[in-house]
Formats: sequence, C-alpha cells, structure tokens
Amino acid sequence: MMFEHRTRALKDRMREQGIDIAIITDDDAVYYFTGYYDYLHMEFGRPTILLVHGDGETLLITPAIDYNTALDNARVDRIEPWNDGMGNEWREHLPAAFKGQPRVAIEPYHMPAVLREYLSALVAESSLDDITPLIAAMRMIKSSEELQLARHAGEVATAMMQAGREAIAHGVPEYEVALATSMAGTRKSAELLRQHYTDTSMSPNTHFLQIMASGEEITRTHHRASNRIMQQGEPVFLCFCGMTNFHRFKLGFDRTFWIGEIADKTQQSIYQVAIDSQAAALAELRPGVVAEDVHAAYAEVIQSAGYDYPFRCGRGTGFSFLEKPQLVFGDKTVLKPGMVLAVDGSVTSDRFRAQVGDSFILTGDGYEAVTSHPKALDDVIIH
Repeated sequence: MMFEHRTRALKDRMREQGIDIAIITDDDAVYYFTGYYDYLHMEFGRPTILLVHGDGETLLITPAIDYNTALDNARVDRIEPWNDGMGNEWREHLPAAFKGQPRVAIEPYHMPAVLREYLSALVAESSLDDITPLIAAMRMIKSSEELQLARHAGEVATAMMQAGREAIAHGVPEYEVALATSMAGTRKSAELLRQHYTDTSMSPNTHFLQIMASGEEITRTHHRASNRIMQQGEPVFLCFCGMTNFHRFKLGFDRTFWIGEIADKTQQSIYQVAIDSQAAALAELRPGVVAEDVHAAYAEVIQSAGYDYPFRCGRGTGFSFLEKPQLVFGDKTVLKPGMVLAVDGSVTSDRFRAQVGDSFILTGDGYEAVTSHPKALDDVIIH
C-alpha cells in the first residue's frame, strides 16, 4: 500500500537525520501518510495527531466521534480515540510517547496553539526540530498513483472550465456560472471514481466558493461569484485553483474570457502580455532548471511591457493547494521529473487584470499538460 510505503520512507529519513519521533498535525500530511480523512480537523477544537516513531509504531490520536472513520481508513499501527471532557482528552497518550525520545520533530506552522503550548511543558525547546522540510521534500516528487490523480484532476478541471465558459453570457448572473462549474466537476469526478477507483466513500462533489470576477470587478483577484449581471463586451475571469480537488489532489487552472466582443480594446494588448509571460515560463520549464529561473522569465516579460513586478509564477501542488517548490524569486529548488506545478501568466493594471494558468507534470525532458482549454485571444471571446 502506498500509505505504508510513504511512512516507511519517512522513518528512514528520520533515522538519517537523528529524529526519534515526529508529530504530524497538518491534515493533508496526515492523509499523505495514513489515508485518513473526513475527520473534523483542528479548527473545531478536536485535534487529530499522528505520531511516527523512527524505530517504532505509528500512533493516531483522534476524536472518538471519528473513531469508526479512522478504523476504516487509517493505515497505522495503533489508534487511540479520545472524547470531549473525559480524562485528559488528547493529552492522555502524549507523555508516554515522548518518554526517552531525545529529538522530537513537529510541524510548527501546522500545529494548533493548544497542542504547541502543551508540548512546551513536555519537551525542552532545544529538543524540538522542524519536520516540515523533510515532509515537503518527500511530497515534491509524485508517485505513479499520484500522477494518475493529477491527470484525472485535470479532466475534472477541464470539464469545469468548459461548463463555465458555456454558462457565461450577456444578462447572466455570476452565480449561474458557479452552479454550472460545480455540477460539471461533480459529474466528471463521479464518472472517474466509478471507472478507476475502488474507494466508494470518496466524495465526487466539488467544493470551495467559485473564484470569478467580471466587468469593473475584474481586478479583484479572488472575488467570489455574486449576483452581479454580466454584460456584453465585458471581461470575465474564472479560477479553479480551489475547486480542482479530485480524490484530494489539487491543481491550478485559470482563464480570462470576454462576452461577445472586447469593448475596451486596450485590454487586448494587456491580455497578450499575460499569454506571453506564461509562454516564457513554459520555455524554461523542464528538469534541471532552478525554480526561480522560471519565475524570472515570466517576470521579465511583464516588467519589460511596463507593468509592476508580478506575484509568483506558480507553485507545486498535490494533496495540498500549495506545496514545494514555488516558482518565485528565492526558491533555488532544482526541478525534477514527477513534480506537479501550476504555472501562470498574468498582468495587473489599474482597470484590468488578465490571467491564464495551467498545471503540468514534469517529465524526463520537459512537461505534460494536465489542464486544457484554448487561450488565444480569438478563442476566449465567447459568441
């Protein structure tokens, strides 16, 4: 099983670095190593904690309310449920777990404050390490199973984009586009789950509020679908970076459209810069290239056209929306085959913003696109 394989690989790396026990609390990382999902997560005040001993067992501490789900899903050696208000709750099993373990590694930026505070009373700060870089490095290179998920997630994203495009029209409210994309994504997900997967409990339903903007609100990058009525000649931006989440695998995907015509002709040249900036990034995208160099090629096109220094060109994706590496200045990760990366082209001006984005699998000598929708100017004017 891939979950057990990942846990064995984690233990090997822990031993190499002299880490005795790891405390994993990020819900995407818990899933990555155990297959356990659909519990209530930290924000509900019910911590789920995965303990991995370098030379011992894996222990999952989870709320009793989710115990049956853990029994069905979690690939661990032992599960200990805890209940609200009973005994010392989730704290019950931690002191014994840390006894005689001189080096403890945590995810400092993915740990609830209440657990972090309790740990400070159990473990000396000098004994704590950060396990995040080790896990992030493991998750950068995808397995064959994950690459299949990426390709299927791309099919879901492509179905959503096509449905969104078909729903955009003069006189239509934005929320109708969101309804269309959600239905299309759910139906495509259900089809793929039936055909290729045995996990019948995995939900096909898309979620996350649709990111889109139209008309004078086009510069609002993360605007959600509203009651606003779209009009002839207006630009419309669709983003699926939160909604593309098939079998827990995430991708990035964006397009800018116009309804019938481009009423403001100045938008044409701005849009072309966005297209050119993504093309420049893709010309650099291949194994052996440093991550920041992809961003540099993208930024050069945008700044040479007279626009401000842009946000990052892209990012790694997988079971989290943001994984390593990032295609941004300062990230000196050498790109390798098996990485999955979202790569954008974008431009922002005072009154207009254009963005196109796709996701790619790095191959031995280049890349494979896993999202697909036309992006040439003539192709994104909806008639």
